[in-house]
Amino acid sequence: MNGLEAVRAKKDAILQDARAHQDDIVRFLRDLIAIPATSCQEGPVVERVRREMERVGFDEVRVDGLGNVLGRIGSGKRVIMMDSHLDTVGVGDPREWTFDPYQGKVEDGCVWGRGASDQRAGIACLVHAGKLLKRHGLLDGVTVWMVGSVEEEDSDGIGWLYILREDGIKPDGIVITEPTNLRVYRGHRGRMEIEVHVPGVSCHASAPERGVNPIYKATRIIQEVEALNGRLKQDAFLGKGTIAVTDIRAATPSLCAVPSSATFHLDRRLTAGETKESAVAEIRALPSLQDAEVEVLRYQVKSWRGLEYGMEKYYPTWVLEETHPLVRSGVAAWRALSGAAPVVDKWTFSTNGVATMGIMKVPTIGFGPGEEDNAHSARERVPVEHLVAATAFYTAFPQVFRHTLEQA
Repeated sequence: MNGLEAVRAKKDAILQDARAHQDDIVRFLRDLIAIPATSCQEGPVVERVRREMERVGFDEVRVDGLGNVLGRIGSGKRVIMMDSHLDTVGVGDPREWTFDPYQGKVEDGCVWGRGASDQRAGIACLVHAGKLLKRHGLLDGVTVWMVGSVEEEDSDGIGWLYILREDGIKPDGIVITEPTNLRVYRGHRGRMEIEVHVPGVSCHASAPERGVNPIYKATRIIQEVEALNGRLKQDAFLGKGTIAVTDIRAATPSLCAVPSSATFHLDRRLTAGETKESAVAEIRALPSLQDAEVEVLRYQVKSWRGLEYGMEKYYPTWVLEETHPLVRSGVAAWRALSGAAPVVDKWTFSTNGVATMGIMKVPTIGFGPGEEDNAHSARERVPVEHLVAATAFYTAFPQVFRHTLEQA
């Protein structure tokens, strides 16, 4: 019996077992939501995931030098890795929340709280899918790694750059469990973080003509940035490239002095065909830029384990073709479980795929519980039904992927 036939034969048992584990998955997810862990503060949530992996019977569990937790099931030739980042953003303004963001309340068929969908639901499902993979004998010919990665919210992909460069694992394919509303995603726009530094000449504000006000210069550049946004490239699948000013600050000795310099921050989203070089060139070509400097920023921060592992804040666009075996396997796994073909689409936001596929060129898809549009919001939630369905999908996928590769 090949891998796809094995999944079809065990479909009802997989779905029933995922349903039977619903309460355990919800309980684990609530435990995770109760642990605040922004980027570089993930230690306690890593420990909780490690304990759960060991409790349900993973073959190997380890925490690497950066602080990612990796759990292995099986030891076959084909290596599949599945990712859920463990850090979350903060709660922002507490007045926006109508409930405790760290309680993990269960209401209206959903689990609510910070990280509910982005991205604690993913790891809760992955860990229990690991248990189901063993229970249903779905490990023939495969090695499956369930990964809780770190620092994604601060610098998407850095955890996976470490895994793929330093941990010695060479996967055939990667599944990212960011929220997709139970759709199969095959790419998203890239992004960059850029600063423009505008020089000026400081003087007393009572005689501004004695200096050069960098805020006025920056304002003219910013108006041209706004106009540039309307001219950026459009792609039929990924959508339009965008650019937005997200912060501005000035260096001034006093509030009654003209500043000596001004800096503004740009969030640049890159569609297909746009690169770091083309994006920087567009900014440098703005008529008012003149003597201002354009800088692509770098992420250089110590992880919760104390390791500093930096990367440039250029996160490449990536798309996996719809005919790729990994995409076809995602579609086939969902069809085998549900009887219907899933929607195949892309994320609006950025994920660890910028590293796995964009930089390291490892085939990557997305399939996750939850809806993208409530991530980072004060209404963040994940449907309990999604937890059950996603757990079943992660249980079925490895054998379907093995079968697809064998048929290629």
